[in-house]
Amino acid sequence: MNVPEIRYAKTPEGVHIAYQVVGEGPTDLIVIGAGYSNIEFFWSIPPIARYLRDLASIARIILFDPRGMGLSDPLGVEQLPTIETRMADTLSVMQAVGSERAALLGSDATGPLAILFAATYPERTTALILYGTLACGLKSPDYPWAWSPEEWDDNDREMEERWGDPTYVEEFWKWMSPTVQLDEHLKQVYATYFRVAASPGTAVALNRMERETDVRSVLPTVQVPTIVLNRTGDQIYSVGEGRYLAEQIPGARFVELDGSDHPPWDGDTDSVLAEIRRFLASVRNEEAEFDRVLASVLFTDVVGSTKKAAQLGDRGWRDLVERHHGVVRAMLARYRGSEVDTAGDGFFATFDGPARAVRCAQAIVEAVRPLGIDVRAGVHTGEVETIDTKVGGIAVVIASRIASMATASEVLASSTVKDLTAGSGLVFDDAGEHELKGIPDRWRLYRVVDP
Repeated sequence: MNVPEIRYAKTPEGVHIAYQVVGEGPTDLIVIGAGYSNIEFFWSIPPIARYLRDLASIARIILFDPRGMGLSDPLGVEQLPTIETRMADTLSVMQAVGSERAALLGSDATGPLAILFAATYPERTTALILYGTLACGLKSPDYPWAWSPEEWDDNDREMEERWGDPTYVEEFWKWMSPTVQLDEHLKQVYATYFRVAASPGTAVALNRMERETDVRSVLPTVQVPTIVLNRTGDQIYSVGEGRYLAEQIPGARFVELDGSDHPPWDGDTDSVLAEIRRFLASVRNEEAEFDRVLASVLFTDVVGSTKKAAQLGDRGWRDLVERHHGVVRAMLARYRGSEVDTAGDGFFATFDGPARAVRCAQAIVEAVRPLGIDVRAGVHTGEVETIDTKVGGIAVVIASRIASMATASEVLASSTVKDLTAGSGLVFDDAGEHELKGIPDRWRLYRVVDP
């Protein structure tokens, strides 16, 4: 049994929360898990271990045992945490693993926790995945799928008397996964899992918390991308509950999956994983679109820098570069440009207006002349995207290529910049059509001139 490393996050009040991090996917996915949890023992159960490893091929998954369960600090049955406390535990784990934002996967009794977290901390939540879960624990005229108080009492009584008994586990699993026939070994494994995840008293107390849960009023406030998955024949959480959740959460997508097995690791697991994979990929693509903005991109560099460096020597050149950088940064500040990167004697900056980008380039050309150097500059306006907090995209490449075409003390601009600055007082001379390395088609460039 290959168990991923187990670590502990410490909450502000000093409670230790056991967690694991598995995989290196492009998205952080917090798997809040089922009602009863032991993240170490998960890996002893082949279908659960396979399911988690498959999830880890999609995202960097973060697992944790809520306080009072599994490997986290034990609590008395009267001290079991509220949903709000478990949200704080989730934040502590995110801080421990360095996760600023994560998708949440909530199922069974933990779905309401995922819902409340997403509604409370949308800035920390990239997406919400709900699988076979609930919005309310007690049956009512407007929520007919839950149990009545009498059904809860009967279930709690039997659970307390038979918790962890192999025959109880077998009966329980026939209800959970009707198509799965547990062999003797797996029956014993699940019985052990029940015992190491929670004591009978803890299990009943957790049921009491689920019974009293009602997040229906929170559902309309969820703002993050959401998908709700439910199997058609699920006997634990009805497909009607899944439809209700998707109808009440704005913009949520509902996917009804074939099958009657409740645990995602039983039955057609591939369909569950495929939906999660598609959903997270669509969220990443959508966020990439959100990070695309129109910007004016400026590149500058010193002309003849190699020759100048040889003339001045290392120390003299270093002093000159520092003075050059000071001048350029002063001009960027004056024209409200944002410095993105500096490589040697070159600058890469963005502006929210093309006229300011051009005027800044002209100001830089004039301001560095007293230093005994010439710079060249290129400006282009287009869509840029933020990739890992860095600005990139084809517009950046075009601006760089335009700058490389300029001569000493020359500012070149694309036709887009010329067209967008009409009426600004800027004057352009046609510099002809050019091929830009790696960029399709020929590009007409314009030389910025002093009127």
